[in-house]
Formats: sequence, C-alpha cells, structure tokens
Amino acid sequence: MNAKYITIEREYGSGGSIIARKVTEKSGIPNYGREILEAVSKKHDISIDRIEQYEETATSSFLYSFFALARAQSGDTNLLTSEGHIFIAEQAEIREMANKGSAVFLGHCACEALKGREGVIRVYIRGSRQDKINRIVDIYGISESQAEATMKRFDKKRANYYYANTLKRWDDMRNYDIILDSSVLGIEACADVICALFEERK
Repeated sequence: MNAKYITIEREYGSGGSIIARKVTEKSGIPNYGREILEAVSKKHDISIDRIEQYEETATSSFLYSFFALARAQSGDTNLLTSEGHIFIAEQAEIREMANKGSAVFLGHCACEALKGREGVIRVYIRGSRQDKINRIVDIYGISESQAEATMKRFDKKRANYYYANTLKRWDDMRNYDIILDSSVLGIEACADVICALFEERK
C-alpha cells in the first residue's frame, strides 16, 4: 500500500521529531506535531502549556477511557473532562490538516483521528537506551543524571495518553505497521524509509 498519511508514535529520545523534519526536507511533505497544539491553542484560546498539562494528566483508567471514547464517538462531549475536550479538538485539527493532502503526523493519537481513511501507515520509532540518553543530553540539554528519569516520564505520559484515548497499549507493536529502530538504521535511513512510502504518490 502506498502511503498518503504516516502517523508516528515514538519513544522519547529516539529522534522521531528529527526524522519527521528530515522527511519534509527530502520530500516536501509537511509534518505536524507541535503545529497541532498551536492550532488548538489558537482556535480554543488555551495556552500550549495548559494543553500539555492536560495531556500529562490523561488517565490510564479503562473505565474512564471506555466512557470517553463512547461519548466522543456518539458526538456527546458534554460530560467529558477538560482532557477529553482537548483530545477531541486535537483529533479535529489532525483531520483538517489531513484534508490538505499527504502528511506526517507526530503523536497525538493521529492514527485514531485518521482511522478509516485510505493510505494510513502507522509507524513506531524506537532506539537503544544509551542512544536515547545521549540524544536527550545533546539536544535537549538535560543532564545525564536526569536523562533516564526524563525519558521514563515522557514515555509514561505518551503511553497513558494513548491508552486513555484508544484503549490500546502504546508500546504494543501489533498496533503499528512498521517499526523503525533509529539506533540500528540511523536517522537518515529512517527518514529514507518513510519517504519511500510516499514516492509513488508524487
């Protein structure tokens, strides 16, 4: 299947954001990550910091997730928490961005927003513990002593948010079509693999 949309979930420090930018540089196909937050922030007059706080507190409770998904799918969002409303807003932005054409989406459960569309390929990017720590130190300026704790905190946040809004485990490889290991392949090769998925659609 040729890709029209790539959705990426990635371990913190694995280089997913860098890979998405490389794909854009090589192919001209846009990538959306923080841009999703910026669009929600502007439309709903809520700060990006506040949105990120909501994402951080997403519950991993099965009962809440089941309730929230049922409400969202029925179109009844009245009883959703603030976190639930943010998720619905993010999903709407992702679909709106996808309507513009082929794109790469980073995080924010984009695979859920685009479920049912043709040409969606779900990618998970991972990396070795040491490579991720090195990248966190070099790029984000976090001390080596704090790098692992930071990595675990962000991965837990992503896992909770993914589960809260999909009822699926973020790190279950069965939820993805392609798994890329940036420590084995390198950043450039990971970007090349993703670009190749789009090539026949140019």
